[in-house]
Amino acid sequence: MCGIVGVIGARPAAALILDALRRLEYRGYDSAGIATLVNGHIDRRRAAGKLGNLAEVLAERALPGTVGIGHTRWATHGAPTENNAHPHGTARVAIVHNGIIENHAELRAELEQAGQEFSTETDTETVAQLVDLNLRQGMTPVEAAGAAFGRLQGAYALAMVFAGHPELMIGAQHGAPLAVGFGEDEMFLGSDGLALAPLTQRIAYLQDGDWAVLDRRSARFFDASGAEVKRQVKLTALSGAAVGKGNFRHFMEKELHEHPAVLGDTLHQMVNPATRAVALPDLPFDLGAVPRVTISACGSAFYAGAVARNWFESVARIPTDADVASEFRYRTPPMDKGGLGLLVSQSGETADTLAALRYMREQGQRVLSVLNVPESSMARESDAVLQTIAGPEIGVASTKAFTAQLAVLACLVLAAGRARGSISAGEEAAMTAALLEVPGRAAEVLEHDAHIRRIAERIAEARDVLYLGRGSCFPIAMEGALKLKEISYIHAEGYAAGEMKHGPIALIDRNVPVIAIVPSGPLFEKTASNIQEAAARGGQVVVFSDEEGCAKLAGIAVERVVLPRVDPFVAPILYAIPVQLLAYHVAVLKGTDVDQPRNLAKSVTVE
Repeated sequence: MCGIVGVIGARPAAALILDALRRLEYRGYDSAGIATLVNGHIDRRRAAGKLGNLAEVLAERALPGTVGIGHTRWATHGAPTENNAHPHGTARVAIVHNGIIENHAELRAELEQAGQEFSTETDTETVAQLVDLNLRQGMTPVEAAGAAFGRLQGAYALAMVFAGHPELMIGAQHGAPLAVGFGEDEMFLGSDGLALAPLTQRIAYLQDGDWAVLDRRSARFFDASGAEVKRQVKLTALSGAAVGKGNFRHFMEKELHEHPAVLGDTLHQMVNPATRAVALPDLPFDLGAVPRVTISACGSAFYAGAVARNWFESVARIPTDADVASEFRYRTPPMDKGGLGLLVSQSGETADTLAALRYMREQGQRVLSVLNVPESSMARESDAVLQTIAGPEIGVASTKAFTAQLAVLACLVLAAGRARGSISAGEEAAMTAALLEVPGRAAEVLEHDAHIRRIAERIAEARDVLYLGRGSCFPIAMEGALKLKEISYIHAEGYAAGEMKHGPIALIDRNVPVIAIVPSGPLFEKTASNIQEAAARGGQVVVFSDEEGCAKLAGIAVERVVLPRVDPFVAPILYAIPVQLLAYHVAVLKGTDVDQPRNLAKSVTVE
């Protein structure tokens, strides 16, 4: 969600911060700002909208200084205006914040009673005013910040600078990530390692409840009790190279076309090239002894988990639950000791999924996470991590990370099936061979780009769209609907095809496109029957199937996209690509902001 960058050193801070903030644009935001110390005083520049607007402000009114903090804000409390943009503060302190201060209303009333004057609608200003009051009452900056942290409730990552203190910056973390970067005669704060990668490779991650006091040469760390602690400095594997769009119009288009390479790279780390069998990294538990799997995730990652639930039960024969993390964490289900808690996340920082992980651990589960960021909070708190090799995903709507998650989960299921003896050696070999074909088949799917673009012209005029699928392809229907909603703003819903007669069929008329994900396999005939029911009521059916399936549905579909014939086991991975591609082309036709759709953020680090 919000992005934080802090710089304390000898170089002009504003330019470094602006460049680092650009690397955090993928997180989603609606305003931005920078504050620096200029001759000991706090000065700042802010702008609503994109970073280009802030860059224009800085071009008109330069912001000198070698100590500063910057922020990209995703609005929670208060509209996305310049006045509500971070940094917030007073003449004594400036603050940037990622998260939500849950007790801000009570604190605000107390602070106003004490004479503090507020100028914004944000919860963040409460922190600045609390620190300011502590300073006004005679505390040092370190004392004022430490006392303030003890009063805050909720989730936050904070960075702050103080007037008259050019050798001081303070950061804090509680429920939202923050990293400290170590440079040469300069130090940095960042909400993730990607922002700091061009500045330094030496990074220490704060633990929950930590706060850090930085000067230009070092950092001191304190835990929630105020005791000084040590935090390990690691060399990050993140690249400082800028991520560009190449010859593509949007990051999302580029990332869609990276599906084959990402699938190949991800499978390469999971499959032994000599034996062509799944070979997971050593896990600190026995997959064969797992009595139950509980999957939790959010958004597209949850749909990947829903596919995996189908696989775990049908292939590995392990009872499996799958819940959206925002529901799971509050449903507080009883969990048998020794079960496997399986979390799926691109960023590894999603607040609800991280809370689900912690609940699972409290319930005695072994915790395994499927992540794209191996240095994330979830990675550090898991017993083991299976990494997706998707690289940075800049488009807010997940594409290549989703199929990489499916590839990893498929390998995990095969390893579990082998460990439990629920699949034969021949079945494992056949399914592994089918997995290894997916990168090449994905490249063939992308050859249908022009055809799918033509279909998008039909979909772009719709007000409502239905997506249908069965079995492991039901979550792909939901993924297709989500992508269309996210980036084109067209209302869409994904349904289990067999549920059409239980209500949704009432919505169908000639103005409602019906997108059917229907690969050949044991569920084809049942799904085809549901599609015929939709067509009989005027639904404009678009079919994604293989050559045999498309031939059988020729009489009822207004459009057919012929995809490669694959084993039903891997069909969900392959069929995710065309539904994502369709959503992309619809959004382009409608002229929306494809990479940064309204109201959305890449990494949702607050509830």
